[in-house]
Formats: sequence, C-alpha cells, structure tokens
Amino acid sequence: SCHNCPDVVQALNQFALLNNKIETEMIDGALFQKTVEARAIQGVPAVYLNGEPFANGKVDTAQLLSKLQRRFPSLSTTPPEQLPTQDVTVIGAGPAGVAAAIYAARKGLAVTLVADRLGGQVKDTQGIENLISVPKTTGPELSGNLRAHLQDYAVTLREHQQVTHITKGDIKRLTLSSGEIINSRTLIIATGAKWRELGVPGEKENVGSGVAYCPHCDGPFFKGKDVAVVGGGNSGIEAALDLSGIVRSVTVFEFMPQLKADQVLIEQARKRSNIHLLTNVATHEIVADEGKVSGLVYVNRSTDERKTLPLAGVFVQIGLLPNSGFLQGVVELSERGEVIVNARGETNEAGIFACGDVTTVPYKQIVVALGEGAKAALTAFEYLLATTDEAADLAA
Repeated sequence: SCHNCPDVVQALNQFALLNNKIETEMIDGALFQKTVEARAIQGVPAVYLNGEPFANGKVDTAQLLSKLQRRFPSLSTTPPEQLPTQDVTVIGAGPAGVAAAIYAARKGLAVTLVADRLGGQVKDTQGIENLISVPKTTGPELSGNLRAHLQDYAVTLREHQQVTHITKGDIKRLTLSSGEIINSRTLIIATGAKWRELGVPGEKENVGSGVAYCPHCDGPFFKGKDVAVVGGGNSGIEAALDLSGIVRSVTVFEFMPQLKADQVLIEQARKRSNIHLLTNVATHEIVADEGKVSGLVYVNRSTDERKTLPLAGVFVQIGLLPNSGFLQGVVELSERGEVIVNARGETNEAGIFACGDVTTVPYKQIVVALGEGAKAALTAFEYLLATTDEAADLAA
C-alpha cells in the first residue's frame, strides 16, 4: 500500500539502465530478516552505496542525484541547450503547479515546469476521497493523471531538479541544480510543503533507527512493540489508528490541551484499547540505546513533571513546513515561512506569483491547490498582457 520503497527502487533501476557503470540490487527485508538484523535496519527504504549507508526513508530521484553530486563533486552533468526566454516558469509539480502550467499553456504561452518530482506531496497520500467528482483515488494514481494531463500540452518539463537561486528583475533568472539557467518573464511558485520535524535531541540522529515519519512504510518494523505518535491532528490520529493494528500500544502526544483531529477520528481512537491519548505535553528528547530508540522524554505542561516513556519507535506527525527556504530575499514570507499572496495569487514582487500549500492561503487541500494554481496562471497571463507585446499578440 506504500510506494516509497518502489519509487526508490525504480529510481535506482533507472540509474543502472542509463549508466552501465552502475549496478543496483533490491533486497526485500521481509524475506531476508538476517540482513535486516545484521544492519540494525528499522526504517525503509534503506539505501547503501558501495556497502555504506547512503540514504534512509522517503527520498526522491532529485535528492538521490543531489546526494551523489555532493559525494562525487567531480562528476558533473552537461546542461541542456539554453531555452529561449519563457513566458511562465512554474516551480513545483504538485496539484497547484501542474494546474498552473496547464492553464498557462492553454493560453499559448511558452511554459517550463521545474520540479524535483511530479505529484509533489500528493504522491505520498494513500487514500483520497475529497477530490470533488472523483469519489475515490490514491496519491500515485492522481500523480499519474496529473502527468498524463500535463503531457497533452507543450510544457517543457525539468523533472528531478531543484531551483537553487533566483535573480529578480523584469526577466527572472533561475539557476537549477543541474547548472542550467532559465530566463522567464513571470514566475509561479508552487513548491508545496513537507513534514515538519520536532527539532528535539535524538530525532535526526535516530531517523531509520526508531524515528519515522511514515506509519505505512515503517509500522511493520514495530510489530508487537510500544510506539509513540507525536501530533494530535488528523495525520497523527490517523497514524495511531493505522499502527494500532500492528503494534502492542500507541501513545499519542499532543502539545495543546485538546486534540486537533476531527471528532470522528478521536472517537475511533478512543475505542481502541491499545491507543493512549496524552494532551498538554511537550516532547523534549528521543532516547536511544545501542543505536535504537528506547524511549521518549516528555513534560506535562500543567505540572512541569518530567517523565520518560519506554518505547521502540516514534512517529512524527506534527503538520507541514512550507518549501520556501530558497525564497529568502526573493518574495515576502510570513512568520511561518509561507509566501504571502493576495486574493489573485500575487506576491510583493512584480511578475512573481504563488499558489498551493507554500502560500498563506488557508486550508491545505488538493482541491484548493488546483484552483489556486489555475488562478495564479490566469493572473500571470493578465500581467503579461499588460507588460509585454508578445503576450498581447497571443491574446489577439
């Protein structure tokens, strides 16, 4: 039911197919338990390069390429031939980014879409039942449909790449992780968001050794054990419900006095005898013993009492962090790092627009992102009509 491992396996297979100097091997941990135990693996996918740990957990092709480039800086790729100046360049290929690219392309504009992976965070979603007119689908299926729809239009796709720098001006200059330079009259930012980290001691040090972010991927490693879920929102309670059928017990830690999840989910959780709900508690540290998580230190915010709960795994589910780090000094950001936009998707910088989960628009939902992407493209088109003769000719 989870596609993180297949995605990594297929990415590595593609590397081997494209380069005869690369060999890749996939080992199913369920069938080779001795290998799992010998390497103390508690999270998948676990990628080894020449026998040494290289990557762990959810990682996409762009991240694998970036890690390889850092490991072997002498290996460089030849950028493709310089594109002509684009009318619209979209950064990000989730629902918002793909919608923006399609709407811009339908106006006859020259459009380039840059993304580390097509589908974005949606690709990590299992069941989708609130995309109006589509009663039920999955993240991978929806991502495939986004790609198929995009391919109906003349959009230049730069996949598995990231934007490392943006120079502002009448013509925006984008530098990609491949070294390629793209010049564009307008820019639409649709980079979405990622899972937020706790930022406590023991978290990063134990990723793959008891600290996890995907209950679907790593839940089976904790069969019959005690685990914690940090976060009492919808994602946290859903994770607890998923895990309760596998593990011995799940303890949910919520920082606020009340759980933030929908009431129907809370009621389901309270019906499970092996789910324990703790509110108004702060996670202070994740403790490990002999390379594996052994407990979680937390404080009761009402009494300041400090306790340690023995457990084998911690699943972090505390919401999203906007992918906006590369935008410092480019556009105005909120205190939470979201791109500040008005009702038309305009930022404070002329010719730069934004849409989807990376923005201040409330309700991070697929259906909202699709509409916001379309809106940003239409606003960009109107901007081009007012500022360039080329776009005016297209409109005529």
